[in-house]
Amino acid sequence: MKDGIVIAEALHGEVRIHAACTTHLVEEARIHHTAMPTSIAALGRVMTVTAIMASDLKNKKEKVQAVFNGKGPIGTVLAQADGAGNVKGFAANPNVYLVRKDGHLAVGEGIGTDGTLTVTRDMGLKEPFTSTVALQSGEVGDDFAYYYALSEQVPSVVGVGVLVNPQGKIQAAGGLIYQLMPKASEETIEFCEAAAKAQQPVSELIDKGTDLEEVIRTYFPDANVLAHRDVRFYCGCSKEKFMDSLSALHDKDLQEMIDDGKGAEIVCQYCSTKYNFSTDELKEILEKKHRVEDR
Repeated sequence: MKDGIVIAEALHGEVRIHAACTTHLVEEARIHHTAMPTSIAALGRVMTVTAIMASDLKNKKEKVQAVFNGKGPIGTVLAQADGAGNVKGFAANPNVYLVRKDGHLAVGEGIGTDGTLTVTRDMGLKEPFTSTVALQSGEVGDDFAYYYALSEQVPSVVGVGVLVNPQGKIQAAGGLIYQLMPKASEETIEFCEAAAKAQQPVSELIDKGTDLEEVIRTYFPDANVLAHRDVRFYCGCSKEKFMDSLSALHDKDLQEMIDDGKGAEIVCQYCSTKYNFSTDELKEILEKKHRVEDR
């Protein structure tokens, strides 16, 4: 199934729904980071929900970033998505493989619960909007649901999953979020509560080949599809961008690297691409800084 996001409404517009397939996106992230199952399951879940959040952005350059810091063995898990459907992210420790007693990947244990989820929305204004909530379970879905309720005052059900096959590759990944709109009726609330109890893991539905509109109508038969969004793994890093980062260093630090004579290697945290800078290139960066400062 092709990656993408479907946005819909149901129950007379009192419920807004997002369904996402992110299988290829998460698999690409796994390859870039050479990630083990629990680490990629955690990162894949965070990337999926972040992609869904960004699918509502009106401007393609606007961004949403979500950061989990739960003090678990995976460490920081960060995902960023923009209004154009580009998604990237990383797990500080991609080498975690923890399994619960029931055989499922122990994502909650991997992320941990002694910490926070921080969501930042960059809407192109002077300052981005940032909100932080305490982690509830480290399982990602529960934590985002808590964020929506506390920070955005939107009661939400967040289902997200990543299915990893025995070879460690991503077999299926996706998410389903439905949210109550203001002044939703008691009947609508009860309907959503029943749907939440009956909900199957979305990754299992995607693995069976259920398309996203069908996933939505499994729980909301009267759903009206509003939009389709593309979604993909895309980092956007380049040697030129890292050259700008090097130019932001103090002259002393640049000079030390030049004197060392070994050049510099920078590894992109989002896609693991390596960029090498020779001593001559470092000299050029330092000279360019001085030319700009002398103007």
